[in-house]
Parts: sequence; C-alpha cells; structure tokens
Amino acid sequence: METIAIEMKNVHKTFGHRKILKGMNIKVKKGETMVILGPSGTGKSVSLKHITGLLDPDEGDCYIFGESIVHADEKKKKALRSKLGVLFQSGALINWLTVYENVALPLREHKIAHGEELDRIVMEKLRWLDLIPAKDTLPSNISGGMKKRVGLARALTSQPEIVMYDEPTSGLDPVMSNVINDLVIRMQKELGLTSIVVTHDMSSAYRIADRISFLYEGQVLFCGTSDEIQNSPNPIIQQFIHGRTEGPMILDHSELKQTK
Repeated sequence: METIAIEMKNVHKTFGHRKILKGMNIKVKKGETMVILGPSGTGKSVSLKHITGLLDPDEGDCYIFGESIVHADEKKKKALRSKLGVLFQSGALINWLTVYENVALPLREHKIAHGEELDRIVMEKLRWLDLIPAKDTLPSNISGGMKKRVGLARALTSQPEIVMYDEPTSGLDPVMSNVINDLVIRMQKELGLTSIVVTHDMSSAYRIADRISFLYEGQVLFCGTSDEIQNSPNPIIQQFIHGRTEGPMILDHSELKQTK
C-alpha cells in the first residue's frame, strides 16, 4: 500500500475578496518528486504555506503522513513541521552570518544539537553539497547558485523526510539550474526524500518530476507524468507549457483570466 506523505483535501482560501484556493486537492506519495506548475497568482506558494501550517484553510484540511496539521495543537504542529525542510526562493540567508553559521542556525535555534554534534551535522551537509571551501564566507560574497545550495544545506540539517522548494532555479543560469536539478534527483535517490517543487521552469519540471500538478484558478487542472502533460489536449496547459501569448489565457493586471 502506498504511503501518502502530503495531502491537501478540498482546501479553500480567500484573502479579502479574492479567492486563491477553490478546492485544492493533491496527494504526494512518499519518495516521489511532485512538481507544481501554474500561472502566477493561482495559489502555488499559498499551497506550500498551508502544508507547513503557516496558513490555515477557510475550508478543507492538510495532512502530513496522514496527520492533520490544521487541527493539531502547537506541540503536534512542531512535531509535524520537523518532518519538513523548506528551500525559499531567495535562499533566505542571514547576511551577517557565515555559510557555516547559516547552516548551523536551525540546530542552535531549536536546540537540536550543540558542540561536536552540531559541528558534525553542519560539516556533513556542507561536504554533501560541496560547500566546504565557502564555509567561512558571508552570503554577499557567494553566487546565487551557491546561496541556493546553502539554503538547501540548512533545510537538511534537521533530517527532514519532505523537502519543499519554492522556485529553486529562479535567477540561475542554465548550468547552475541543472546543478540544482541534479541535487533534487540525488536527494531523492540517496536520501529517499519526498520533494514538492514549485517552479515556472519547464525544463527543470520535465527533468526532475515523477508527477506534475498544474494549478489553474485555485484548483488542480491536471496531475500526471511529464509525458502526459506534454501530450495533454487541454489548450490552457498547452499555452502555458509552450509559453504562448495567444490562447485561452490572457494577461490582465497581473492575473491570468480565461477568455470568453
């Protein structure tokens, strides 16, 4: 029987008068890489915030390995969040801390480890991501790709079972993008991690995904393999994956709307 690592079940979310999620349903199997695609403003990052418990749905529920994070008390939420690692789009590094200190920060803040044990964990992650030469360097003196790797090293220090990536290749050149893609694949194979990747990068999506979910107007319009999405007859999906300016979607005040 398949183990479901993450499930969003009929999740609705409204901000002011704007409905972002309108019945979001998604299941991510343990050990798979799920890529989430969709136009800007359709709820991709909002979905990640529901999974982590940073946002509560107006309706519906979110589960981590079958346990609700929405209805959990604070102690249980903390336990469920410990299963998650997050790589933020910017890397979210603290500029006045060195690479080593940034990676060590979660261990110190949450009192997970200290002394020799903390040093062992941090150096292990730095070595795994080829960051040892930069360990004493400040974030302002490293490249964008290296910042992403430092953010990833930090996300891995708590030994998560699930890693969530928000636009991991944003702002990177094609070569560095493939370095990040290869890391996602490597972590799945060598560490058995479950991954959820929000991206607009189609080449990355095709390369790393076991399955792709396409969000449109707050719902999952499609879920399937890379081959299946490329062969989808849906004109909205075809317009998006090929970046066409003409089709059933038009850009209007930064929101994508369906033409009549």
